[in-house]
Amino acid sequence: MSLLRRVDLSRGARALGLALALLAVALTARAAASPDAAHFNTVKQKLAAGKQVVGGTVDVADVDVYCAMASAGFDFLWIEMQHSALTYSQVATMIRACPGPAIPFIRVPTDSEGDIQKAVDIGALGVIVPMVDTMAKIRNAIGFAKYPPVGTRSLGGGQYGALWGRDYRQHANDNVMIVAMVESPAGVQIVDEIARLDQVDVVFVASTDLGSFTGLQQGDPKYEQLVTQIKEATLGAGKVLAGPSAWQGTRDGFRFFQGPPVSALIRSGAKLALEGTADTGTPRGVAPIEGAER
Repeated sequence: MSLLRRVDLSRGARALGLALALLAVALTARAAASPDAAHFNTVKQKLAAGKQVVGGTVDVADVDVYCAMASAGFDFLWIEMQHSALTYSQVATMIRACPGPAIPFIRVPTDSEGDIQKAVDIGALGVIVPMVDTMAKIRNAIGFAKYPPVGTRSLGGGQYGALWGRDYRQHANDNVMIVAMVESPAGVQIVDEIARLDQVDVVFVASTDLGSFTGLQQGDPKYEQLVTQIKEATLGAGKVLAGPSAWQGTRDGFRFFQGPPVSALIRSGAKLALEGTADTGTPRGVAPIEGAER
């Protein structure tokens, strides 16, 4: 081999080595600047920091609507599968299209293994359990949502890995949140036990159903006593207290809120537009450019 050839190879090797070194530095810096891969549920992070979170309610199977809600500023999306015709296939498509910034939470129809495991397999990082009036219901939800040794969630197909990383299995139990809804006097009676369960993160005061089951109105002393009982049990156990967004800023202790559904937001947005007070992202008197993203 000629001397020139050896010099060229030597230079090439040094250049390659330098390039690899620079790449390693860049990857190290990127990793240092990125969030902890083990903690990808930003709702859980915010609550741990003492902040409030608000979720918009989605009950329609429209990907464009879902993505608009996901990027509208909500901390999470309350995907309504208890009182809607949404299917898991439809919800899976919506979550895959826009897994954030708002984190997907699903209110499941039941505490069954099928409902809970489908919810987490399609990527939900929050399982909202309705009508918790027995300990069996909330224990079932925890068991089916959490992998062993905490629960009995089985391994199976799903899009969770594509959404939250290939090491999802190792970190899922620390990121999937359980929200227990207390909606009836039977639930209030056992709220202390519910709140003390290690894997329950949030206890939700279902304001409307609490009134429906008791025949009491908000503001009635007997109604308010039920709310106080849930509040004291939840905060006493060190858990997060939740309620409707109408209670945000009006009741102490609440930090997790369910926001309005899509239909209500469309109506309020339409009202603002008709009044000429809607935020179009442009100065007043300047028409927004069609197709331009805000």
